[in-house]
Amino acid sequence: MSVLALSTIALAGCSDDAEPEPDAAPAPGETSATPGSASATETPYLPVPDGVELTAQGTELGIGDEAVVAYEPRQDILGVLEITVDRIDRTTFAKSFAGWKLDAATKAMTPYFVQATVTNNGETDLGGRPVPLYIVDSADTLVESSTFKGTFKPCPSKPFPKVFGAGKTMSTCLVYLAPEGTTLEAVSFRPTQEFNPITWTGKITAPQQDKPRGDKGRGEGKTGERSSKGGTRAG
Repeated sequence: MSVLALSTIALAGCSDDAEPEPDAAPAPGETSATPGSASATETPYLPVPDGVELTAQGTELGIGDEAVVAYEPRQDILGVLEITVDRIDRTTFAKSFAGWKLDAATKAMTPYFVQATVTNNGETDLGGRPVPLYIVDSADTLVESSTFKGTFKPCPSKPFPKVFGAGKTMSTCLVYLAPEGTTLEAVSFRPTQEFNPITWTGKITAPQQDKPRGDKGRGEGKTGERSSKGGTRAG
């Protein structure tokens, strides 16, 4: 049997005792009141290459919309990505995880597949690094994608290729497990606690059998009417 290796499932609610993140991005001075691309006169929240126009923090997008984002995977590394969330699927363990060894706590969760297209718009090779996307659940918790010991054909949840330099594009499928009793509300780009997240919401579909990046599929529901701004639960 294959084994699902869960990464840290959710970023816990904040508390007064929480340690500050050393690589936290500085908060922007002023942001545009209208969601969308930052204005040419606005100082970018990170020092991106000339000609790169970042999507404003707090922007709410739909499935199929793209965002240009910057983040620091490490203090001395700057990543710039163009991200499009192409599809959100809700599935079941019986349907998509046959033959996998799962404990009772995992089986109580709800699995989702998020398909996205990512392009490196910066100058740094991001090879081997995780795709910086999360989901926000209905309890307002930020949830990481899961990792696998083995190949997961229905949704090959993998990091960037070993070489992922400037101009490279990849299509990816990420697996998320919403904690018991919760549902997916939005897909979120939120690299630090201080960052006002960029989110995607829209129609949730059922995965196509043997075609994780195939046709549109049956409608199964919708994400929240508006995206969650908190990401992690308020502490």
